[in-house]
Amino acid sequence: MKKALKRLILANVVYLLCLLSSAFGQTDRWQQRVNYKMDIQVDAQNNTFNGKQKLEYWNNSPDTLRALYYHLYWNAFQPGSMMDMRSIELGKKMIRGRPDWDQRVKDRISKLKENEIGYQRISNLRVNGVVQKTSIHETILKIELSKPILPRTKSLIEMDFEAQVPIQIRRSGRDNAEGVRFSMAQWYPKLCEYDQDGWHPNPYVAREFYGVWGDFEVNITIDSSFVLGATGYLQNAHEIGHGYEKNSAIPYKPSKSKTLTWKFKAPNVHDFVWAADQGYAHNSKVVRKGLVLHSFYKIDTAALAKEYDKLSLKAKQSTTVDSYISNYKAQWDSVLELAARALPYIDSNFGEYPYKQYSFIQGGDGGMEYPMATLLKGAGNSVVLHEWMHSWYQMILATNESLYPWMDEGFTSFAESRVKNFLKENIDSFPHADAFDSYIALSKSEFNEPLTTHADYYNTNMAYSINSYSKGEVFMEQLGYIVGASVRDSILKQYFNRWKFKHPNANDFIKIAEEVSGIELDWYHDFFVNTTKTIDYGIDSLWDENGQMNIRIKNQGNLPMPIDLELKFKDGSKESAYIPQYQMFGNKENEDPAIKRTVGEPWKWTNPTYTIRIDRNLFDLKRIEIDPKRKTADTERKNNSLELNW
Repeated sequence: MKKALKRLILANVVYLLCLLSSAFGQTDRWQQRVNYKMDIQVDAQNNTFNGKQKLEYWNNSPDTLRALYYHLYWNAFQPGSMMDMRSIELGKKMIRGRPDWDQRVKDRISKLKENEIGYQRISNLRVNGVVQKTSIHETILKIELSKPILPRTKSLIEMDFEAQVPIQIRRSGRDNAEGVRFSMAQWYPKLCEYDQDGWHPNPYVAREFYGVWGDFEVNITIDSSFVLGATGYLQNAHEIGHGYEKNSAIPYKPSKSKTLTWKFKAPNVHDFVWAADQGYAHNSKVVRKGLVLHSFYKIDTAALAKEYDKLSLKAKQSTTVDSYISNYKAQWDSVLELAARALPYIDSNFGEYPYKQYSFIQGGDGGMEYPMATLLKGAGNSVVLHEWMHSWYQMILATNESLYPWMDEGFTSFAESRVKNFLKENIDSFPHADAFDSYIALSKSEFNEPLTTHADYYNTNMAYSINSYSKGEVFMEQLGYIVGASVRDSILKQYFNRWKFKHPNANDFIKIAEEVSGIELDWYHDFFVNTTKTIDYGIDSLWDENGQMNIRIKNQGNLPMPIDLELKFKDGSKESAYIPQYQMFGNKENEDPAIKRTVGEPWKWTNPTYTIRIDRNLFDLKRIEIDPKRKTADTERKNNSLELNW
């Protein structure tokens, strides 16, 4: 009897736990967890290093894992690799008279010499102390587990690894165009992510990354003449110096050793980057309590003179090589001040930056974001702000960039445009115009593809870039048109606060947007993200009926939208009319209460035309315009307005 009672109680407890788990909702879904401990010894003269990695891996899933997968990114930098072949093949496509390859990659990998290639080699790999069978598939390492990893258990994975640092071609490597010795991105064997959709062993073909949340402890031993910038918090600034000591509570004691071991810890991140150069200047600035910003750069006059030589004749006429170098240094010297001015606005509008440090590091092939740091080529405002905003839309929210590049680059581009305009005291009434123009041009071309395209599978680099950056930015600005700009801003804050550190996807964002706005938005996601359908509304006709004006609008596109109409009258007055889209099942609030607004019945997208009646005399009307603020990506704006001269 007692055993039966215990079983009944246990069954009820399990049932209640299941109900509670369901009630918590999607933000409490399981995630894997890691704890990396790595020690590496750098041979700077030969551009190689050896390392040991210990990885604690929490399988928080309900699944039994019979294999593990690791990324070995640097194996891409070898002739004949997938990255090499993909770039060469895209280079055969001509768009507007230019090869469609990434200008940084081109066919450079195919020409690498043996001492210029990259590689990552693994040895002595053990899981819970037992050597495992492994196989390398270029940039992916597969481990066939001798004993499965059970649900909700922790395992210890240990390995030795060695690597050769490639000439920098894309993101990582050595001796970049500005002369930086080491840009150490994707430098370690990195466990692939396993989530609700299974493993994600994406080969390194071109695009970006998806990693497991965890803690990193990284010890880097290198010649003492090098200065390092990195993800994480330096634990031994009192031993290192090199500008770190001024923020250290422990007095600095210079070392006479030929090498230094830099000890970094990074909590709750999904990647780790570092860079090193003997000529780095290191600046730092406390911008608010508990947050220090760093910058690392060098002035290589020979490298900068080569850059100057590559400028167009017109550009050279406006500056000298000395001015070019001086301006370059001035940009780097102003980076921390720029970031300090922007931070209060960013924290207020997009969520508070949660870490204790951030580093702007010279060493990029453009700009590339990582947790607590970015690698940059140059320090222009656009690249600095864009890469920093990636801390919000990727490093903290961390969508799967292969599946949702538009949520990474697009949301970042939207935020960048907003921040830049804030710093310019909002002189631009529509800072997203370039993104709209780029997207509309793509949508009219033969190269258009849906946003659901996997980042590596786009037919052209051009379509990937415009979709990910521009159409993603348009998605966010257009959302403000649908629900109201202030509501959209509240959505962004709620999205950040609820989904930070949790790998959200597109459906998660839409669900937050619906909750905050009270408007259904599945249709927007289905039409704008999942298809290449486009917007084109036009004014069809006007007529008077019993002293009231009737306005008929025609949907000449195939993507439905709510309609904002602006009406200007001969007496100088204005009114507006608003037509909700039927599947919104709600209305946007009047964003300008000082202007009278007429609200029509919802427009069912199956109907090609719609007529709204305004309680004014038709012959008082001077001008009418659909979407006067141009917040929708209407592909043909000529039919959006009508000027009346009666």
